[in-house]
Amino acid sequence: MSTAYQEDISSQVLRRMKEGGFDFARIHPIEFYAVFPDEERARRAAGQFRGESLNAQVSPRDDGAWYLELSKVMYATYGGIDDFEHDFGAVVEPLGGVIEGWGVKHPIRALN
Repeated sequence: MSTAYQEDISSQVLRRMKEGGFDFARIHPIEFYAVFPDEERARRAAGQFRGESLNAQVSPRDDGAWYLELSKVMYATYGGIDDFEHDFGAVVEPLGGVIEGWGVKHPIRALN
């Protein structure tokens, strides 16, 4: 996927988050996703990311591929997400993985 395309998606997601009242002043676990052809490569990628603010989960998919969800506690800024996505890609892609984007869990406000 081209970087320009990813940047457009990230901009759109961040804009929608702002419109939804997301608290950008706080740190949040931002989740980055990748898919690998086998468990061994997914676990090798996960092992490259260690630290207090990181959490990696590897799980099988129904189609036989393996899913890596890497959560990094950080501010949800375009620059921070973009920088980490580049670092993530530098590990994932040489191992045959494909990046599937990023996301953040955000509580939905009750409608009155």
